[in-house]
Amino acid sequence: MAVRPIVITGEPVLHQTARRVEAFDAELVDIVADMYETMDVAHGVGLAAPQIGVPLRLFVYEMGNDDRVPPRGVVVNPILTLGKISTDRPDPDDESEGCLSVPGENYPLKRAEHVRVQGFDVDGNPVEFEATGWFARCMQHEFDHLNGKLYTDRLDERQARKARKAITKNGWGVPGGSWMPGVDADPFGHDEDDLDEGGHDEHLV
Repeated sequence: MAVRPIVITGEPVLHQTARRVEAFDAELVDIVADMYETMDVAHGVGLAAPQIGVPLRLFVYEMGNDDRVPPRGVVVNPILTLGKISTDRPDPDDESEGCLSVPGENYPLKRAEHVRVQGFDVDGNPVEFEATGWFARCMQHEFDHLNGKLYTDRLDERQARKARKAITKNGWGVPGGSWMPGVDADPFGHDEDDLDEGGHDEHLV
């Protein structure tokens, strides 16, 4: 296992549709192992392959849930069926997301409270489950990465303006940006109070 650099918004792989995984082989196993390691060191609860520069349709997650789904897993070639998304304004206290590819920033966003997830595990076995609440949010956030979307692309106009200003201020939005978990300073400034027992930040999807 190895920690890999996480690419930042502006890197082309983040803004393109990822390819289907065709081979469930040793190379895929290695990619998934590196994704878990990178996610853990970065304190995230989800990581999609494009975020480490790999243009394939898979993501990993680490999140306790009330849906009787294993708290740690991988979904390859996922299909998501979304429930209804409220048209109410998002609550900045309870509905703010962060993204490892937009490091250090958080913005409120409405998501569906319920999703159905279908796909495969790393060995090619079928995976299917229902996700609710923040677990559903995590699934939607990671799935968006596979379709070339970041959560900042879904913000309302007010929040989108803030995100654009932050991206410009940080010099992002162009190819070549990345950061290295465990080497570079934690862009979210985590301390132990921010993390769950496994060392993850449930808001950092």
